[in-house]
Amino acid sequence: MRLFKICILFTVLFLFSCQQDKYEKDYVIYQCDPTKEHIKMYWKDEQGNIIRSLGNLKEVLQGKGEELVFAMNGGMFEPNNAPKGLYIENYQLRQPLDTLTEGKGNFYLHPNGVFYLTRDNKAMIVTTTAFKPSSTIQYATQSGPILLLNSEINTVFTQGSKNLNIRNGVGVKPNGEVIFAMSKEKVNFYDFALLFKELGCVNALYLDGFVSRAYLPSKQWNQTDGDFGVIIGAFRQLGIKN
Repeated sequence: MRLFKICILFTVLFLFSCQQDKYEKDYVIYQCDPTKEHIKMYWKDEQGNIIRSLGNLKEVLQGKGEELVFAMNGGMFEPNNAPKGLYIENYQLRQPLDTLTEGKGNFYLHPNGVFYLTRDNKAMIVTTTAFKPSSTIQYATQSGPILLLNSEINTVFTQGSKNLNIRNGVGVKPNGEVIFAMSKEKVNFYDFALLFKELGCVNALYLDGFVSRAYLPSKQWNQTDGDFGVIIGAFRQLGIKN
């Protein structure tokens, strides 16, 4: 029985690996366990300057003895690079929740939502209406629309839509692992949501469109430009290998 269970486990892991490999031609994909890796959200440096780009974040972390492993813009932003909607950094509320139900742009496509990390490094994605403030929330960013909710693709998306764009987003799996993804080529909302569904996510949130950038040197993807608000980054201490 034990051998049978081990075989099943390896089969599942093999199939997932094949599934992810299939998509990596068209997407930059980073999967992580937030309870085992250092995942944070960034907006300004310690001097109060907006970090803006992935390259700037890399330099900020190097100055603190940290090596950037992965980074991606983490949501929409205003013309002054202020986060659009809710932003919590290191337990501090930096921008309030946007509860408007109508507005221009993808942020207001129904439903929009929040991606957050708790004190015990649990990752969650919920709709804006379901979000509950808590002192245990360490990091949070609001965006929209929700791509997946309870494993179902958002019904506002149209299969075969010609509304194509570069897109990036984040999804959470049942075991708590997080998947970040950015399309290398233009893609519609439906196919982008389908990516997260097929990679095993239960909930997923759209982050942004054509401005999106990702940094993932382990997969030879080294975009360091950009002019963002929130940036999500994974790091390790310099000189320490995962």
